[in-house]
Amino acid sequence: MAWFKRDRKPIAAPAEKSSRVPEGTWVKCPDCGQALFNKDLVANLHVCPKCAHHFRLGSLDRLRTLFDGEQWVEHDAGLRSTDPLAFIDTKPYTQRLKAGAKATGMLDAVVCATGRIDGIETSVAAMEYSFIGGSMGVVVGEKITRAIERAIPARQPVVIVSCSGGARMMEGILSLMQMAKVSAALARLSQARLPYISVLTDPTTGGVTASYAMLGDVNVAEPKALIGFAGPRVIEQTIRQTLPEGFQRSEFLLAHGMLDLVVVNFGDPVRIWRNVGSGTAAAPRPMGHWIGVRARQPGANRDAIGGWLDIEIGGVTIAAGTVILVYLAAANRDPAVFDRADAFEPDRTGPGCPTSRS
Repeated sequence: MAWFKRDRKPIAAPAEKSSRVPEGTWVKCPDCGQALFNKDLVANLHVCPKCAHHFRLGSLDRLRTLFDGEQWVEHDAGLRSTDPLAFIDTKPYTQRLKAGAKATGMLDAVVCATGRIDGIETSVAAMEYSFIGGSMGVVVGEKITRAIERAIPARQPVVIVSCSGGARMMEGILSLMQMAKVSAALARLSQARLPYISVLTDPTTGGVTASYAMLGDVNVAEPKALIGFAGPRVIEQTIRQTLPEGFQRSEFLLAHGMLDLVVVNFGDPVRIWRNVGSGTAAAPRPMGHWIGVRARQPGANRDAIGGWLDIEIGGVTIAAGTVILVYLAAANRDPAVFDRADAFEPDRTGPGCPTSRS
């Protein structure tokens, strides 16, 4: 028996010193590890100036980068899901909706708005990944469909920025029906001869990829964006093969013909309908003709396999077979486009366009 006994006290952790630097002032790039001043990052459209890593943007930040003067009119903001299946997994679906609304200040995973992009009135739908992974439910499908239908009588182009994990499982077959509904609306937009630009960001997967994300007249993606239907791990386990490096990344899809452009700061490609043909960021011109064309070898049989060749228009090289949107001003048709009309295979033409074969 010991004469003396020492009480063992736990070592107290030192009190945390308050930092003089406010939280959120600096951001670390996940790709290169560079410490970035948050204000500089915002000014650079959330793109790392060292390695061009694209940080994930919220829907409102996305709209700020697109619309002139950061001004737009939001539509259908009051639509919300009614939990039609009374779905419960680890917690009720209604709780997930409330948590998403609290985190984002939104009622669902998309914001639809109209405003001017480079002076052109445009209908834009931007998805919000922070709301249940940007999943597509009944409300998302309805809002995007309304945005498309709103653009048709107003003769506006449509831009959809996809950032989604796919269809929302908590709404079952009702969420899958949105794939057909939005695709049908885009078909009506095509019949009205209005352009649709699809912008794919990280990630764009599942039912969103299988529907409207890949239906653009021009499909534009951010660098290194994950784009696919099933995940790479599921594919590897199914086919029991090792996938190539960079599989399902935007650069891989571009090389295999699934995308038209992979660009830093997609604000420029959104203006492709005006700039292709002149090769310059020209000043706003009067509204004229829209024409969707496919680059080809002059005089080649339109149905011939292998008849497509790269062409150069106004200093811009257009890859063979790429469908592009060219703007022909009504008062001053761009000769760089007009003189090379024999190098185009018309795909969609505006009323009165001289290259129309309809």
